[in-house]
This record gives sequence, C-alpha cells and structure tokens, in this order.
Amino acid sequence: MSAVVSDRLSRRFAHCAGENRAALVTFVTAGDPTLDASAHVIAALVAGGADIIELGMPFTDPMADGPAIQAGNLRSLAAGTTLIRVLDMVRAFRAKDDTTPLILMGYFNPILRYGVERFAADAAAAGLDGTIVVDLPPEEDAELAPDLGRHGLHNVRLATPTTDARRLPAVLAGASGFLYYVAVAGVTGTASAAEADVAAAVARLKASTKLPVAVGFGIRTPDQAAAIGRHADGVVVGSALVSMIGAAAAARANDLPQQIEAFVRSLADAVRTARSKDAA
Repeated sequence: MSAVVSDRLSRRFAHCAGENRAALVTFVTAGDPTLDASAHVIAALVAGGADIIELGMPFTDPMADGPAIQAGNLRSLAAGTTLIRVLDMVRAFRAKDDTTPLILMGYFNPILRYGVERFAADAAAAGLDGTIVVDLPPEEDAELAPDLGRHGLHNVRLATPTTDARRLPAVLAGASGFLYYVAVAGVTGTASAAEADVAAAVARLKASTKLPVAVGFGIRTPDQAAAIGRHADGVVVGSALVSMIGAAAAARANDLPQQIEAFVRSLADAVRTARSKDAA
C-alpha cells in the first residue's frame, strides 16, 4: 500500500510496545444510542484510556455480531445514522484529537452503496486510519484494497482459529495496520477463549507476520483483558461496552459517558499492569 501520511496506528502500537504493554482497543457502534450521545461516548473512551477506537458502521444485517451489537446497530439506524454522518463524526473528533487512531469496522454493503473510491477519499479526508471489513475476504477485497492504499488507509484483516497455515498467507497478503485475531468461532459477545489457546495462537501468527496482533471477541472484564494483554499486542473490547450503552439507553440514564469512562479505565489499568505484575 502507499505510505500512510499520518500513521497514527503504527505509532500507537509502537508506543504501547515501548511501555511493554498491549494496546487497549475499544469498539462502539457509531451513532449508538444517538449521534450526539455517541460523540460523548467516543470522548469518554479516550478519557478512560483507550489507545485505539474501532467505530462500527451500523448495518441492518451484521451477521458476525451477537445480540448486543445487533441491538446497537438497530439503535443507531433508528437514530438516523448514515455513513456520511459517521464520517462527519470522525471529522469532528479529529478537530479535537489528532493522535488517537480510528478504525471503521463493519460490512461492505454500506461502503459499496456509498461508492468505494469516494468512500476511501472521504474517509481519509475525515481523518480515519483504516478499515476492518468483516465480510470481505482476501479473495474479494480487490474491490476495496487498492482505493484504501491510494488514500493511505490501513486494510486490517481478520484471522480466526480456523485460519490454518495454508490460509494464513492469503490473509496476510496486503494486510496492514494490525492483524485482528478473532479468538472464538461464532458471533461477538457469546464466548471467551482460554488464555493458553490465545497465547498459542498469537505465537503462531507472530511467527508469520511483523504486524501487531490484536485479539478480540469475548473479552468483557478487566481480568480477561489482562490475561489476553500478557500475550497479544492489542486487546479488543466491544460487546461489553455496547451492552453498557444499551442498558443506559433503556434506563434513559444521563451519566452514560461517566459509566463508559470508568469501565474503560478499569480495562486500561488492567492491560497496562498485566505484564509488569507477571515480571514482579
């Protein structure tokens, strides 16, 4: 891919590695529960210590996601969120924060409908750092990858427990930013992987790539985040945050940003101290 003009993502992973810790990667659906509330949630993620933020593109058929994120998608769509408005949100965030990496995560249909080249150009101009397109396998992403590269956006790929030695080279070809390891088979938020299994998988992946390896799916507590952070370059927490947003929306709570910030701080503290506690 072409050189990334402002490679926040690589700098952030390098910074975390220099502190001998994993990066805390947080996922929320853009526009959930409303566009205005979502902007405050994203600010709370940063205030709580998130290193990297994944923003979900709301979509009517999020086939890789479990009930919590499916519900978040529906709340966001009901609030009128569109891809144009998501990019507006990114642009507004960048006006206040030019260092925290933002990755857009979701499905190809909204990008295709928007127009692939137009999307890549607009996303880069807004200040996005890359994409994770869940339903676009390596064999099909020639529809997207060249435009991402031309506009300096990372093309983050997914690996799973079923990605074997024959499949892995195809996944890694053209991947950039980091490799997202989906630790469990199935949809988001429904199960957790054993630490020993994650450690073995991360070691296997890192033997084949110099990209940072971030691990997600099923990480819901500070203890789980710390366990994964002992081995991975990044720890991804999503469903737990989206569930918190859903509960606050149902209760019409007015302290959602404070709730999010406190929870993220507990995750960040756990991830930051995981390896130093082992060394002690």
